[in-house]
Amino acid sequence: MRVASLASGSKGNAYVVEHGGVALLIDCGIAAKTFSSRLAETMPGVLPDSFAAVLVTHSHDDHVSGLDLFAKRHPDVPVYCNSMTAETVAHARGLPDETFACFENGQTFQVGPFEISPFSIPHDTSDPVGYLVRAHACGADAETVYFHCTDLGLPLDSVGLKLAEADVATLESNHDPVLLRTSGRPPSLIQRIAGPRGHLSNEQACELVGRFASPRLKTLALAHLSRDCNAPHLAAGAMREQLASMGRSDVSVVVLSQDEPASIL
Repeated sequence: MRVASLASGSKGNAYVVEHGGVALLIDCGIAAKTFSSRLAETMPGVLPDSFAAVLVTHSHDDHVSGLDLFAKRHPDVPVYCNSMTAETVAHARGLPDETFACFENGQTFQVGPFEISPFSIPHDTSDPVGYLVRAHACGADAETVYFHCTDLGLPLDSVGLKLAEADVATLESNHDPVLLRTSGRPPSLIQRIAGPRGHLSNEQACELVGRFASPRLKTLALAHLSRDCNAPHLAAGAMREQLASMGRSDVSVVVLSQDEPASIL
């Protein structure tokens, strides 16, 4: 399995998972030109028209702003999401209903070699989800499990139990609470971000990992960092300190960026 971030942050998000020549796109919130160039950089051999599916986490623009053009250029690529997200995105982006293949949260489905399990998360939009993606090694019983979860307001046990199954994880580490409180942002926005349907802080991400990361976790990508209310060294430092306290120096920590693509696995 290969996993890459094309962009991660409040200005746009897109992630790619590839296995056995089959690729999935998780969210499509960046411009087509940026998408193509970063895909070529991080995933050689994967072309924009070769995706087996798009998985949408939720309807906010930074996750779907490029979806309408992608869907028009690649009409044979199904877009998977739940029905509430499909309704919201279809209306906002002017996409026909037949663009979407709808699932129920908690319902596992198959795309090529991937077994995909969407799970509910708390965020201030219509029915957002994270994903657990399983891929079996060719000709072997072993499998690689990828956990993907951004844009959640609380480190819930239900999310942690999914993280416990992962070999590779992308987890939100959005803000430093002190930087958020002193950011000069309107109190209502600060309350939204720090609230139960907002975004995980560095400390909350560490809490989730501390409580639920299993011995099988080997790679952890920190995602959706705030430009103004976080810094890569703060997010990485907090998480590495957490992992060290667990005796888990074997876990590789990758900090994802809005402006630069990154290979996660």
